[in-house]
Amino acid sequence: MKYGEKAIRKAVLEVWNNPNPERDYEINISFPEFACLCPRSGYPDFAMIKINYVPDRKIVELKSLKLYLNSFRDIHISHEEATNTIYSQLIEILKPRFLEVIGDFNPRGNVKTVVRVCSDLKLRAKS
Repeated sequence: MKYGEKAIRKAVLEVWNNPNPERDYEINISFPEFACLCPRSGYPDFAMIKINYVPDRKIVELKSLKLYLNSFRDIHISHEEATNTIYSQLIEILKPRFLEVIGDFNPRGNVKTVVRVCSDLKLRAKS
């Protein structure tokens, strides 16, 4: 097993203290090489995962997030479940003031899917 595979296998989301918890600011993270496996066919699915959040006391450490997101590449999981799982993990460890996770999946079989999970849909106008 290669060192990168070992790191991905051991992936755990880490948090750091927010350096400016007294103010609201938004963090936008894009992960353009997300991959998982279709639970029906086993074919790979590829997506851009976008994470937008307003931190409270904690922020996510980016290398741990990268390894965590890469850990999905060998999991048979639907687009909806993958996006909701990422959202659930982040909301649990960060407890942010606002969180939005978007799974923008590449077309497969002429079908394009975008899954959006948001802590308060009224706060965000659909773009």
